[in-house]
Amino acid sequence: MSVAAVVLADAPGADAVVLGLTLAERARRVVARAGATTVLVARDRAAIAGFWANAGAERLLVVRATDQLVHTPLVEGLVATASERAVAVAPTEPAAPDVAPGGYAGALVATGPAAAALVAALTAGADDRAIADELLADGAVAIAHGAIARYPATTAAERAAAADHLVAIIHKHQDNAITRYLYRPVSIACTRLLVRTPITPNQVSAVTAVLVVLGCWLTARGSMGSAIAGTAVMLLAAYVDCCDGEIARLKLLSSRFGAWLDTVVDELSQVAYVVALGLHVRHYFGVGYLGDLGFDPWWLAIEIGVVTYAWSIYCVYWNIVVLVGSANSQDYVGKFELADGGRPGTVRLRPVVAQAIVLPPTAPRIVRWLATYAPYMVRKDFISWAALGFAIAHLTQIAFALLIIGGVMTATVVTIDHVRARLLLWEIRRRELVLVRP
Repeated sequence: MSVAAVVLADAPGADAVVLGLTLAERARRVVARAGATTVLVARDRAAIAGFWANAGAERLLVVRATDQLVHTPLVEGLVATASERAVAVAPTEPAAPDVAPGGYAGALVATGPAAAALVAALTAGADDRAIADELLADGAVAIAHGAIARYPATTAAERAAAADHLVAIIHKHQDNAITRYLYRPVSIACTRLLVRTPITPNQVSAVTAVLVVLGCWLTARGSMGSAIAGTAVMLLAAYVDCCDGEIARLKLLSSRFGAWLDTVVDELSQVAYVVALGLHVRHYFGVGYLGDLGFDPWWLAIEIGVVTYAWSIYCVYWNIVVLVGSANSQDYVGKFELADGGRPGTVRLRPVVAQAIVLPPTAPRIVRWLATYAPYMVRKDFISWAALGFAIAHLTQIAFALLIIGGVMTATVVTIDHVRARLLLWEIRRRELVLVRP
């Protein structure tokens, strides 16, 4: 069912800016992201009737943007409902202090004759709050909005609080402790500045790519000082790399192209740094560092690194694209099982939740420590800092060896997962079933 949207912006407050966007522009992006095919930012109520007459839509979504910052969870439930009339209301425990639980939250939707009546009331100058109260009293469905959906933004203090409220969307459920406490505080501070500029997420990704090239060039030059500088630049690139996604989420600029651009830069940077560090250790420590082996161990290690990293990248992205339906490597699933597809002759792939390892109370302290923190040590955000530490300690050969070992181990794990997934797809074809993809 097609949806047209009206953003009520007929008061000066609609032009207040929070995190780089006016309230009206943010609301426009919110309804467009929620699925509205055409949008009117109504500065003049008289324009609403003509807009609706020419919209060619079956449903009308209305969002107030004169005094509140809004985000997609405010309208997602309204767009999804099949009810003829629905009103967004505050949940049981609202984050915003200005609306009580069950109170009107600044958005409503209507279909057919109810939409025509809504247009007439708005054109006549009726307050959307009064309209919502009448709809609820007349039996309209009340839909509690999701988390981080709205916040009052009439005063400077409220706008500052609204910005803090919205920034919470930056944190992803995949963030580990290192990301949350070592990276996000810095990247969020940078992002708060960047959202006030015209800089786009893709431009930030391009800057990250330039930093990666510079960092790898410095690292590969050979001297220990250059390796330290290059590794520091790579760490800086890792921080900048956080900002493109943060800007995209805060300014509703996420796109499939942007996600893939970020992904390509991220993955290629890992391969490039392995090569650069390998060239550095070969030059700095020499071919004979490990004795007269009859071959160049550094070149062999570089080749192993390139092959294992490239193969791992292929396996990971085949997994998330073909099986998961994502462009985010953090959505990788190691093991699947077959589940009912919802229709006869169909199946879907259901992720198998990995079982946590429970250590006995008598386990040595070092074992318990490793069980707690070892999973973090294979993450790129930890590796970036560890590589700099090794470089400063003039132990780049150790860092390079660990990267190669990590590449081999990762390739081994994802290869096992890949073969298992391929066999599962073969089993689906053998049984002549249809796979329901994400």
